[in-house]
Amino acid sequence: MKKTIIAFVALAAALCSYAKPLKLDVPRSQLTGTPVPIKIDNLEAKTPNPEPDVPEDVKNIAKGKKVTSSDDFPLIGELELVTDGDKEAAEGSYVEIQNGFQWVQIDLEKTSEIFAVAVWHYHSQERAYKDVVVQVSDDPTFKSGVKTIFNNDHDNSAKLGKGQNKAYVETNLGKLMVVNPPVKGRYIRLYSNGNTSNDMNHYIEVEVFGR
Repeated sequence: MKKTIIAFVALAAALCSYAKPLKLDVPRSQLTGTPVPIKIDNLEAKTPNPEPDVPEDVKNIAKGKKVTSSDDFPLIGELELVTDGDKEAAEGSYVEIQNGFQWVQIDLEKTSEIFAVAVWHYHSQERAYKDVVVQVSDDPTFKSGVKTIFNNDHDNSAKLGKGQNKAYVETNLGKLMVVNPPVKGRYIRLYSNGNTSNDMNHYIEVEVFGR
């Protein structure tokens, strides 16, 4: 009987630790210009972001953290825009890096427990980004201990493994990638390979929800 009570108390404590829904703070819609047809395989229907329950102490641990990239010289903007907290779509709020398969990487400064990652690539025009892969590791070179939390590269063209996630249309709501169960790591690396409007890669903001 005593063991049963202890187990019940432990279970109740675990459930109570997941006490708040994770709701993204989203910018206003800023669609401009002439819409461009989105032609891409494996495209998901537009759906609202989930609102998973997370522990009370989970927060955006990426804000203000250092960002590096496979492209040392962005064409537009600076890499620090990726984690500066500004999610608006106007020029001056996003970074544009070279065409082809490229990545940006955030150093969380310590190994952290990660529950979700939110990404805004670009939202002044509806478009879909190709070969979006998001990985976590304690190795800054991503040669060991790599955990993939999102991958919509359905044909393995990027050679990081065939993804099970679908491509999606960019909006001001961003894309919330829920990590269930949570994973641990110090570095977040996000890949992409152009989009349905042009060959460039863009990032407005990345949020990493962890502790």
